[in-house]
Amino acid sequence: MPIIIGFAGKGGVGKTTIAGILIRYLIEELKVAPVLAVDADPNSNLNEMLGVNVHTTIGEARELLKKDVPTGMTKDVWFEYKVHEAIIEGKGFDLLVMGRPEGPGCYCAANALAKRSIESLKTNYPFVVADNEAGMEHLSRLVTQDLDHLYVISDPSPRGLLTGKRILELVKELRLNIKNWHIIVNMARESEEEKVRDLAVNRGFEVTGFVREDKILEKADTEGVSIFSISRESSAISDSYSIFAKTINAVHVK
Repeated sequence: MPIIIGFAGKGGVGKTTIAGILIRYLIEELKVAPVLAVDADPNSNLNEMLGVNVHTTIGEARELLKKDVPTGMTKDVWFEYKVHEAIIEGKGFDLLVMGRPEGPGCYCAANALAKRSIESLKTNYPFVVADNEAGMEHLSRLVTQDLDHLYVISDPSPRGLLTGKRILELVKELRLNIKNWHIIVNMARESEEEKVRDLAVNRGFEVTGFVREDKILEKADTEGVSIFSISRESSAISDSYSIFAKTINAVHVK
């Protein structure tokens, strides 16, 4: 069975960036390619972070399913074909983009087909990394309700930490099965780490690790450079790698 890792956090905290760094870490450090990357955030740009273009999405296939299916094919077979058609192949990873949220009308049958197809697809990969929206609806309805790890990404602000706490509460409401959860505070200054840790404890959770502000990453983001091209001298890369070594290697690497 694959090891399934999810990312969640409000917009603007660097969630997609850290998800991209994890994909790079799994490929470069743990040598576990191919990794299945799932972009389950309608507003995300995980493909840009990974340096690949999107040609179609699961959301588009779901809309087509409501309209017409070619004669001679069952809906199950047709949808599984569309899922494989939507896979974007990269170096060491495959990317599947969920796309836009549901439109008006009932999507129960389409969602059930999508979930079955993705469940089958996941078994071909050692690791699945899913970048989710803060509400995590796409994850719970279409991808999985079982996660080996959930990384909640926050910025150092009190409001960001409050959002992180609300995401953890939402996980309980959705009855997701999370084996290990971690809070990463991104874009942090070393001088504020102790204050942020204390604030998190007051909100009822502990910070797993900090990723410092990083000029190298900021410049790369402005230039549209993929995560694989960023120098290892980047503090965001080194800080994230340290966190992943502590949280993933300790559990899954022998």
